[in-house]
Amino acid sequence: MEKELVLNTMRAAGKPVAAGEVATLSGLDRKVVDKVFAELKKEGAIVSPVRCKWTPAE
Repeated sequence: MEKELVLNTMRAAGKPVAAGEVATLSGLDRKVVDKVFAELKKEGAIVSPVRCKWTPAE
């Protein structure tokens, strides 16, 4: 559920976003967002087109 919320928040932003921005926009705790980001990176579900910013891989 948290993964979907993070991915949906990233899609809604419409641009590459940092973890802090995702935490602010989604209302999730920053530590939760960092944990989800780590999982999504391992799965290849998010990519980094700009340093320290991420976007969904699709």
